[in-house]
Amino acid sequence: MTKLQNDLLLRAARRETTERTPVWMMRQAGRYLPEYRAVRAQADFLTLCKTPELAAEVTIQPVDIVGVDAAIIFSDILVVPEAMGMELLVEEGKGGPRFPKPLRTAGDIAGLATDGAADRLQYVYDALALTKTQLASRVPLIGFAGAPWTLASYAIEGGGSKNFETIKTMMYDAPALLHDLLGKLAGVVGEYLVRQTQAGADIVQIFDTWAGAMTKDAFLEFSLPYMMQIIEHVKANSTVPVILFAKGANSAFPEMADSGADVLGIDWTVDIGEVRAAIGNHVALQGNMDPVALYSSPENIRTEVRRILEYFGNHPGHIFNLGHGILPTVPVPHAKAMIDAVKEISVEIRKEEQE
Repeated sequence: MTKLQNDLLLRAARRETTERTPVWMMRQAGRYLPEYRAVRAQADFLTLCKTPELAAEVTIQPVDIVGVDAAIIFSDILVVPEAMGMELLVEEGKGGPRFPKPLRTAGDIAGLATDGAADRLQYVYDALALTKTQLASRVPLIGFAGAPWTLASYAIEGGGSKNFETIKTMMYDAPALLHDLLGKLAGVVGEYLVRQTQAGADIVQIFDTWAGAMTKDAFLEFSLPYMMQIIEHVKANSTVPVILFAKGANSAFPEMADSGADVLGIDWTVDIGEVRAAIGNHVALQGNMDPVALYSSPENIRTEVRRILEYFGNHPGHIFNLGHGILPTVPVPHAKAMIDAVKEISVEIRKEEQE
């Protein structure tokens, strides 16, 4: 295997010393880039996900254009329930992806096609393999999947939700039924991520976007155990680091730090230095700039970057990122200002600490 020219992300994920802090952005292959919009004009969203040549092209764009330290494969978390037999619609201007026939009954859940679901995601593995070749060992390639709770939320609600009434009613009134669904999803996601590593992913991230919709007790029952099952499966079948990002589950950092993940992603509502102090040094941390800060001036972006880097301090195990995905109307020079600031200021901080 060819050695990576830039392996900062992987070294930071393993809490090794790095010359500077690595940086990438969630949703970095996306609508804020004119180059992405040009490709997207050729194909609808799901066609883009399912065409390896196009997916590889947009995956690599942020590496070339804004200088991130990793590429994350262009895909969507909802391809997993689709591969399990659910009809997925992504329509422009209709409020995000949706499942027209959501899961509401035991029969709906029993009817999911779990056998061979990971095989039906071959287009993702093909996109990873092609991207890996085209990256030519410049930076690591990140694979990802949605966490079972978040996938179940979409599948049961039928789309995005503000209050999650349907899934949470199931959680309270029919917990065994929800556990059945979560177990099915965990099995498919675990195998899906292993297959991603076999196709070329150097590191994988589990996204639990809706973790913050639950109480802590519910998170510890209905989300974290299934993510731990996935992590265990990935660890048993590959050597890649695993990032766990459960947005909003800020009261469960100690439990997540013991999940087996190598890296915890954190949102922008917490102090990264306080989190590090609270959970100790056995996991790396990823984050945690407010995505909306990228609308401010480049000078203020630099100030915010410095604040976060100084809060974390000169310790191993920091991957700089936003606290959630980059927003689609952020000016490209502002995204680049953040990335350049991380590269420059993190070097300064290391030098200051050594003097």
